[in-house]
Amino acid sequence: MKLLYAEDERAMSEAVTDVLTYHKYSVDPVYDGRDALDYARAEEYDGIILDVMMPKMSGLEVLRQLRSEGCRTPVLLLTAKAEVEDRIEGLDLGADDYLPKPFAMGELLARVRAMLRRREEFTPTVLRCGDLTLNQQTAELRCGEEAVILPKLEYKLMELLMLNRGRCLSTEDMLVKVWGYETEADVGVVWVYLSYLRKRMAALGSGVEIKARRGIGYMLEEPK
Repeated sequence: MKLLYAEDERAMSEAVTDVLTYHKYSVDPVYDGRDALDYARAEEYDGIILDVMMPKMSGLEVLRQLRSEGCRTPVLLLTAKAEVEDRIEGLDLGADDYLPKPFAMGELLARVRAMLRRREEFTPTVLRCGDLTLNQQTAELRCGEEAVILPKLEYKLMELLMLNRGRCLSTEDMLVKVWGYETEADVGVVWVYLSYLRKRMAALGSGVEIKARRGIGYMLEEPK
């Protein structure tokens, strides 16, 4: 299981990361809210742990932005013991759980396990846009009676477009989110894979289109 852990106190971050790693979790630690948002956008995580009080962006601001973008990854908030308002606001914004600081490592591990169990129970497996459906478990793209299993990169790009339907994504944004920060590919590869997806959608007989907005990016558009 892969976790994103955002905590600006370095000593606390190191201690928690060591404990989570010992219990077989893969952990990406970050130390401010801006990095937390960038990592959450670029990578696929099973769960996110956010400290509320962080520089650059608070954990609540990060959570608000992620949920507004359609991110459904479960989030555990770490809050100051006395800040009841933060807990209430966090839950209203879409947090799955909260844990007051200071906390026992055993309780943190229990909360993480519970958060990940809920993800398995409630994460939707089928995304829809117009006459298209995308099965997140099988990578099947379907329109009516016609269907195709998408290769990995085509699937990740289509999933990204479906999760952000109605919103333009730049080629740079798609490159980072599908191919990762460390990729040596350039934005031309995004255009190639968008072309692949357009051909598959046409072959399925779908009325959904990948529309270009000059100088802005690309988005899925349902037929009117």
